[in-house]
Amino acid sequence: MSIINKPHDKFFKETLSDLETTKDFMLNYLPKELLEIIDLDSISAEKDSFIDKELKELFSDVLFKTIINGKDGYIYFLFEHKSYLSERTPLQLLKYMIRIWEQKINKENISKLPIIIPLVVYHGEDKWNIDIRFTGMIEGIGDLPENIRKYIPHYEYILYDLSPYGEEEIKGNVKLRIFLEILKAIFNENFDEFIKTLERSFEALEKLEHQEKGIDYFETFVRYIMNARNDINIKDVYEAAKKISLERSEEIMTIAEQLIKEGMQKGMQKGMQKGIIEGKRKIARNLLKLGFSAEQVAEAAELSTEEVLQLKMKVEN
Repeated sequence: MSIINKPHDKFFKETLSDLETTKDFMLNYLPKELLEIIDLDSISAEKDSFIDKELKELFSDVLFKTIINGKDGYIYFLFEHKSYLSERTPLQLLKYMIRIWEQKINKENISKLPIIIPLVVYHGEDKWNIDIRFTGMIEGIGDLPENIRKYIPHYEYILYDLSPYGEEEIKGNVKLRIFLEILKAIFNENFDEFIKTLERSFEALEKLEHQEKGIDYFETFVRYIMNARNDINIKDVYEAAKKISLERSEEIMTIAEQLIKEGMQKGMQKGMQKGIIEGKRKIARNLLKLGFSAEQVAEAAELSTEEVLQLKMKVEN
């Protein structure tokens, strides 16, 4: 069980909060005709999210303000962080765009709507096979006469489907490539292949080691790996990092200690409601699933080693 809620959301937003990485993404992946009319130097991030509360486990969004063709406009990223496709994506995306327009009307009292360029980022294992046109959702649209179709709402979104990308097809600076490669690999059921991607990412992260942002991003990256996959534990991550850098592997153990403390705090919060002992046992089970040793868990959860070993037997069975 993950200690961090919505790990995909945190990884996505923390990465794109670095405007240089966002600009790099746009420079490498936006259509040429859009790049010709967008002022990348004017980009700034908006703080609001427009996703329904019940869908935040499945989607993330980030809105950027910029100059498009000489006027204020927006680029809207919708990130699908699940391993399966959603046929309702075009409708959901339109709904979120309307919310953005409504907010601008209400807050800024504008009479003309700003341009919004919608983008969808997908990293599931299956290739995206959903129509990028909103009209693809409307039954019988193809049977209507051309002069009738003009009455039907129509828009297209830009799709970035990472599932078919090979390593050589992922472009951008080091941080952007790390971000996209690990997103592409995170749902890979082949554990050995994922570890190879992890090792390549650690090697690439070494190129950022002398930059303050690179050091911060290393922790963001490790936390994402630990919380997004259920089949990996801190030992696996440690061994992958150790092949690249002893210093990085030591940093991982520091992050592991932080995860223990955070897990302990959350477990204790729940324990206050359901009983302190049961709260300790619950967090102990979660830490055991993450691969921590019985001694580490006993110390963090303030339980005896004997009790932790008994919990470990139940977890493994």
